[in-house]
Amino acid sequence: MEKKIKITTIGGGSSYTPELIEGFIKRKDEIPISEIWLVDIEEGKEKLEIVGNLAKRMIENAGLDWKIYLTLDRREALKDADFVTTQFRVGLLDARIKDERIPLSHGILGQETNGAGGMFKAFRTVPVILEIVEEMKELCPDAWLINFTNPSGMVTEAVLRYGNFDKIVGLCNVPIGHIMRESEAIGKKPEDLIFLFGGLNHFHWHKVYEKDGTEITSKIMDLMFEKKEQVEQVVKNIQNIPFLPEQIRHLGMLPCTYHRYYYLQDDMLKKALEEYEKHETRAEVVKKIESELFELYKDPNLKEKPEQLSKRGGAHYSDAACETISSIFNNKQNIMVVSTRNNGALPDLPDNVAVEVSSVMTGAGPKPIAFGKMNAAARGYLQLMKAMEELTIEAAVTGDYGTALQAFTINPLVPSGNIAKKLLDEMLVAHKKYLPQFKDAISKIENR
Repeated sequence: MEKKIKITTIGGGSSYTPELIEGFIKRKDEIPISEIWLVDIEEGKEKLEIVGNLAKRMIENAGLDWKIYLTLDRREALKDADFVTTQFRVGLLDARIKDERIPLSHGILGQETNGAGGMFKAFRTVPVILEIVEEMKELCPDAWLINFTNPSGMVTEAVLRYGNFDKIVGLCNVPIGHIMRESEAIGKKPEDLIFLFGGLNHFHWHKVYEKDGTEITSKIMDLMFEKKEQVEQVVKNIQNIPFLPEQIRHLGMLPCTYHRYYYLQDDMLKKALEEYEKHETRAEVVKKIESELFELYKDPNLKEKPEQLSKRGGAHYSDAACETISSIFNNKQNIMVVSTRNNGALPDLPDNVAVEVSSVMTGAGPKPIAFGKMNAAARGYLQLMKAMEELTIEAAVTGDYGTALQAFTINPLVPSGNIAKKLLDEMLVAHKKYLPQFKDAISKIENR
């Protein structure tokens, strides 16, 4: 008799859940699902009910007998799960608004996964993911953790390093976006090309080859610099400011769309400050979109994912999450881009850190493909960013103020010295509800 699968989604009240359900329905013949548990917290109860009822209608409309459970009891949801997916946001969108607006009020870039905002998202998220991992070890020790919670690479690193838990795959939809756009731009299907990615989450580079091994990276660069938007506009929330051709050609690799924050810092900051003045930071825009989406989700006649969800910015999300589950369950041995333990894929980084690389997906999890050494321009940035991630995670676990300040100091998007200290202090106080590990440091700041 075929084994039936239990899937638990933490952050089940997310606006992305209909896309996840759609992805499972598309793979109904690959994954023998019996039950899906959507779990959330008290503050997300109303959204969980709304999106959960839509999920039930979608399953029924597809003619499937899967059971959907909605709960606020995480332990109940985790018990005997085969796969656990995570898509939660500690502090909800209001915390993201602070992550974006507080740095910008100081003339410093504010962004969800980069700079000061990204580090604070990690400070809030890492302790929670480690709690979940401890519960998984007790309640579903054989389950795989499929993480989509940002900052995805740092969350994966925290689980590997501090959770001592290897059965984690970190996911992001950005590599899929690059693969789809670039294949289309040169008139090919993704399966007709070989994409080799290497780097960190939201900070990777890639090369492209024909099936016969001919490298065509420079050909795609040519299209990119002809300002063909279809090559580059991968993420809705990132301005499509053109990269500098001389710099990218010197790299010999195609950049991640998020590299704009580092390679075009002045232009990106200028644009972000304009959005800040108009109260149009991405978090504020997303909050409006989410409000509209949940109104749609309430419609009892809606039985499939609405087209408006594409505005939310999570295109290909379900393909990444559901395909990962199918690939592991079926030992597909297909290639996906995931965050996993380095194990030599990037020789410029230690073997035990989390990296985002092309990997063969097996029943024993991702097996990273060797990317090789990078030239000095990429290597220097890569090593700096990994050190920043390590310090950020250490600060998130320990609540040590000096470690947090050190992470701020070496982050390329945060000015060092007293500006970094002032920004760190302000953000610690602003987020104190979700930072119990920094209680002592916050008390000292408030009592100065």
